[in-house]
Formats: sequence, C-alpha cells, structure tokens
Amino acid sequence: MDGFERLRPVGRLERWSTAQHGLKFYFNVALTASYQLPEGCSSPLKHYIYDACRVAVGRHPILSAIPVDEDTNEPHFVRLPKIDLDRCVSFHERQHEALQGPNDAAAGPGSDTNRDTDLDALLTTQHNISFAPPHPFWRLCVLTDAAHPHRLTAAFVFHHALGDGNSAVAFHRTLCQALSEAVSTVSDKTVPTIIPSPSTALLPNVEALHPMPLSISYLLTVLFKEKIWSSRDPGLWTGSKIQLPLVNRVHHLAFSQPSTTSFVNACRANGTTVTAGLQTVIAGALFAHLPDTFTTLNCGAVISTRRWLPPDVIDDDSMGVYFQDCTEDYRRQDFRTEMLPWDEARRSRKTLETVLSLKGKNATPNLLRYVNNYQKEIFLPKISKDRDSSYEVSNLGVVKGTKGKEEGGSGVEMGRMVFTQSAVVTGRAIEVSVVTGQDGCLVLGFTWQKGVVEDTLMEQVISGVEEEVQRLAQV
Repeated sequence: MDGFERLRPVGRLERWSTAQHGLKFYFNVALTASYQLPEGCSSPLKHYIYDACRVAVGRHPILSAIPVDEDTNEPHFVRLPKIDLDRCVSFHERQHEALQGPNDAAAGPGSDTNRDTDLDALLTTQHNISFAPPHPFWRLCVLTDAAHPHRLTAAFVFHHALGDGNSAVAFHRTLCQALSEAVSTVSDKTVPTIIPSPSTALLPNVEALHPMPLSISYLLTVLFKEKIWSSRDPGLWTGSKIQLPLVNRVHHLAFSQPSTTSFVNACRANGTTVTAGLQTVIAGALFAHLPDTFTTLNCGAVISTRRWLPPDVIDDDSMGVYFQDCTEDYRRQDFRTEMLPWDEARRSRKTLETVLSLKGKNATPNLLRYVNNYQKEIFLPKISKDRDSSYEVSNLGVVKGTKGKEEGGSGVEMGRMVFTQSAVVTGRAIEVSVVTGQDGCLVLGFTWQKGVVEDTLMEQVISGVEEEVQRLAQV
C-alpha cells in the first residue's frame, strides 16, 4: 500500500493465517470478556472504551499494523498512520437479560446451561466477516445491557496473523487496566475517535526467536508420507469433504464455578490435565453420536511456544503468533463403557508432555521453511478431498491477574471469558476453544463450518460434553 510505512515481512507461521485469510478459508479469532465498571461511573460508556483502546493501541504496535499482499509469496506488514476507533469499536444492545456479573457466583446445576444467546449471535456474525485494508485488522464489539449499565461484554475479534489466543488475553489485560484508569480520569468531554499510531517496532516473529529444529528422521518420515505412501484409516471421521464457502456456526458452553472446580479436581485425581480430559470427553461425545462405522478420531491440541522464547523479548503481555500443535488418536473400542475413560485421558496427558519436552523441535510449523507458495502448495489442492483430522482443542487455561483495581480505589473487574475462532476450510471439522476466566468458570467455544458438520450432531456432542462434566461434578 503506497504511502504507508513498510514494516517487517510476515513470518512463516504468520503466513499460514494470511494465506488462508486471503482465500477466505479462515476469518478470525475472538476472545470475549465480561467487565463491570464501578457504580459511580457517570460518563458515557463509549468514552471509557475509546480511551482504553487508545492505551491498548499505544502499548501494542501490532494493533496499528496490517498484513498486505496476502495472496502473494511476499506478504508484509505496513503501519496505518492512524486508527479510526469508529471503524474498530461497535456497540450492541442486548436482547435478553444479561448474565451474571464478574463477582456473581454461579450456583446450582441450572447455571451450567445459562447460555448467552446474544453473545453467540454476535460471535456468529463476527466470525463470518473478514478484514480488508486500509482499515485495522481488529474489532472490539461491545454488548451492553440497559438494565445493568455498568456491565458490558467485549469481544476482541482479530486477524490471526496479528496474534494468537494468548495475545488476546494480553489485549484484555491491557484493556482492563486502561478502563480502570479511564473511569478515574475521563470526563464528560468528547474523547478523540482518531488516534495516531505508535512508532514502536513490531515484535519479532517466532522464526527470529527460535531455531525451530528438525531431525533427519522426522523429515524423512514426513517426506515418505507426503511423497511416497500414506494410508488413511477407513474408520476415521473428519466431517464432510473439504468445501467452500466458509460459513461459521458458533455455540459456547459455560460451566459454573463449582462444576469447573469439580472437573479440575477429577482430572487431577485421575492423573491427567484439564486439556487432556477435554480432548478425551469430546471424543467420547462424538463416538456416542456417530455411526458405529466410524471407529477412529484424530484430535489436534494447540500448544503455546512462548515458554521457549527469550523472556526479555516475549512474555505474557506480548501480542504475536507463537504456537504449535500436536495430535492424538482415539479409538471407539476404548470408549465402550465410558464417555471419559481415564486411561485415555492419562495417555493424552503423556502425549502432550512428550511434545512439550521437545521444546519446539520437530513441530509442524518448522516445516513451513520448505513451502514457497502457501495457497497453491498447501490449501487449494485440498478442495474436495478428505480432511486429515476430526477436531481441535485449544486451551488458554486460567486467566489470572486481570482485575484492574487501583490501589485504594474500586476499579474495573473482569469476569467470564469466552474463546472462539473461525472454522478452517482445510482444517479440522470442529474447533473447540477453551478458557477459564476470572470468575472461575470453564467455557468451551465450539465452532464448525456449515455443511461440514451437521448442526444436529453438534447439538448432541455439546449436550454430551455438558452432561458428562456435570455428572463428574456430582461424583
């Protein structure tokens, strides 16, 4: 884009997202958080939100950068000279009663089924809208409630080349702190809607920070499967064949704090983790509702690679793309008597631990150095073919330290969070994005592509997961 400051090239892992976005094979990621402002706030909500966004843009330079030339082999970032918040921030009035605030403890089994339909409707719309220059590649969509003017739900929706799920946590942490400052400093005077972009350099891409090594044996194995021979399990379920267009479906499932605690305790007592437990119970729910001819499921788990990057460069408050994945297979014969067989959950935990012990070695993103044209070599050839995997679980874990209370003041508090992302045309049939917010409630965000997975099957799977977690809560 002529006239815009040219920044660094888009990194190899970041290009995975730009190439798909350019094809409309994948749209965006979203992390939603509920906020409660102090009762004494008298200025319009828009003033507080805009001032907090001003702080966030100043702190995170990637928010004023956009990737251009996505359809080429040399995409790069440019810096927008200014950010028009009227184009980034939108306000939406709730149509139904608002959910509980950040400090309201959810109690009783009924609270687990308290679905925020307004949020699902908003996220469904947002996950079907892509980005286009010269506008920012992020949006903040705010749900308000006339009955509770000091409560709001803010969905941060962004292009995946700008950041990963942990980046969205960093954004909300910044926003919460900035809102706490804004409620004390913002007056009734009009808050600027146009803000200048910072001159700060972008953070390095992952390839500049980690060697991303590959062993000869791993490379030979991959080459053999890609070029010589690779068998597909005839019993593997992966939804329909890869197809267009991408139309996203969204449904989130929130568990109460008591149910969340019970599930966490059950996983620990049985020698596994929440992520491994969720991978397993989702497999069990799928097997329970798929025809018996489907005997195998393949699950992908997303792993943050920040733990292996230089801490003086990348930390929890950094926005960037730093992740890899690993896979696990599940077989119907191991789920004959239980929806969550603990032996399988323990096996899944060991798989995750083995991958973590490699510290980024032999990871799928490391292979991208051998790809020139992502669209022509990776994505387009897959249309009308079977996909490779059944579902993905991406768990951000427990989000802590998000209260924006000032010393001696009331401040702004952050509560429930919902993590969701676009389905991937050439990717797994189901995306399950997981987070536990400051309210202690575990939330699963299910997304799938219309026509790839039937809505009725998804309803059955989501209900099955919910019932099994609730059952464990009563044990």
